[in-house]
Amino acid sequence: MSLITTPAGTADRPEILGPAYRQRAIVPAKTALISVDMQNADCAVTKRHADTPDSAKYRYFYDRLENLAIPNQQRLHAAARKLGIENIFVVIESLTKDGRDRGIDHKASFLNNPRGSWEAQVIDEVAPADDDIIVRKTASGPWGTTNLDYILRNMGFEQLIVFGVLSDQCVENTVRGGGDLGYLVTLVPDACATYTPERQAFSEQAIKGYCRQRSTEELLAEMAKV
Repeated sequence: MSLITTPAGTADRPEILGPAYRQRAIVPAKTALISVDMQNADCAVTKRHADTPDSAKYRYFYDRLENLAIPNQQRLHAAARKLGIENIFVVIESLTKDGRDRGIDHKASFLNNPRGSWEAQVIDEVAPADDDIIVRKTASGPWGTTNLDYILRNMGFEQLIVFGVLSDQCVENTVRGGGDLGYLVTLVPDACATYTPERQAFSEQAIKGYCRQRSTEELLAEMAKV
């Protein structure tokens, strides 16, 4: 796959390039990797292998996580660290134990991962390093509900690599909001998961206008050329 390069003098004029502007390769010094909601509450190994009605109902989700999304995420985290790309983890975690600070949607959905709880922690398979940034949210997306945008701008990031769960909920929200705020977003669909193959396919199609999409193999190949 050939990468689209930006003609000299047009890097700050996206109207000249149109959709091609969004397809630019990542620049490690300007790029952050955003992992979305890869936490015990939804992604823990014990839930994937438990013999319960929920585990059977969401078998596609758990199988996709175990066999595709998590292994790909591990490879992407490792490649990002090698290039010095910041790894940032967004999780659902209340600021309080009783969740009184949650948004109305999470209260209505009885969704609360208490402060410091096991449910709020990132799963061991893709656990943050000691100095990685963890951003805690109590809504579907991180924009306007956390200081993620403030952090990214403080650190000079302009491009984002996004993956996680659920593809058609919190991941989409992260991608769309990031695009609206002026970040160039790369979505890695095969490092994401949702509950059915139909929902996964629809999400990938629906989000195309807000990001470029690369498979793990394609993105790793791109990163190897930097």
